[in-house]
Amino acid sequence: MHVTLQDVARLAGVSTKTVSRVVNDQGEISEATRQRVQAAIEQLDYRPNITARNLVSGRSDTLAVMASGLEYYGPSHTLVGIEQQSYDLGYSLLLSLLPRPDDTNVNPVLDTFIARRVDGIIWAVPEIGDNRAWIKLDWLKHLPPIVFLSMGPQPELPVVAVDNYSGAALATQHLLDQGRRRIGLISGPLAWWEARERHAGWRDTLQRAGLQASPSLVVNGDWTAAGGEQGMRKLLEQQPDVDAVFACNDQMALGALGVAHQLGRGVPRDLAIVGFDNIPESAYFWPPLTTVYQQLTDIGRIAVQVLHKLVEARRHSEDGVELAATVLKPELVIRASSIGVPGSA
Repeated sequence: MHVTLQDVARLAGVSTKTVSRVVNDQGEISEATRQRVQAAIEQLDYRPNITARNLVSGRSDTLAVMASGLEYYGPSHTLVGIEQQSYDLGYSLLLSLLPRPDDTNVNPVLDTFIARRVDGIIWAVPEIGDNRAWIKLDWLKHLPPIVFLSMGPQPELPVVAVDNYSGAALATQHLLDQGRRRIGLISGPLAWWEARERHAGWRDTLQRAGLQASPSLVVNGDWTAAGGEQGMRKLLEQQPDVDAVFACNDQMALGALGVAHQLGRGVPRDLAIVGFDNIPESAYFWPPLTTVYQQLTDIGRIAVQVLHKLVEARRHSEDGVELAATVLKPELVIRASSIGVPGSA
């Protein structure tokens, strides 16, 4: 049976108010009374009613996470950072998965979050198509604070994201520095904001080097190793003399590596390959994969830190909290799959 404050008070011989003060560490209580109440709590194995406490305090100590695409490396590892930082700050998480990430009808989900009295929301659904069309600044003021991930910066919106454009530029410039001039791109689905940014970084870097970003150098993948394999075969059909490939994630790079091995194209002798994500397995591909490291766990942790500041500001009616984008710069991790001039051993 559920043990109540009244049960503890009856056993300790004190009022329920006194028990409440001990449980919540409030008010002046003598040490003898505190010890007597603690002994009753332990004897009865009392557990505080968190729901009732939250109703009194006006806070739930719960953050909602709206996520999608957890089968992919990026979204799943960002969620790890969200969980870690939420735990450190004393929040519970309410996770909801959007079956169709391109869905623009988000009202039922938001209504659920409001009904659950969450303190804040992390919108971790990737920006795909027009699935951000529902965002209206005036409407957001009537919702719990929201931090957005995986989207481009927008004025007066708290966004935490990786600079995908500069990551792609790093990868492409590295291949240029290795003497590669026909650099193909295996893109992610271009409805995704991340994929468009990586495509643009590749294109602009080639153009700055005086090279043409020909359509024959581009194939669209789906973030999977199978998609990378299909993309690599199509790319070689379109541009047989391609001497390097930037695959927009490591899984697609793995598929591209497999095709190169099957066709007898030495990597990196005949074909240099660079990926994106720096998944733990990329160091054990053959050859080990050069890739772009994006701090996915940090993205999750920073998102919770930003949201915590917004929640506290809302709670204390503080004005002037800056609503801006936090953009993390990725890093290039150079390994054997891309090093060396074309045709070298």
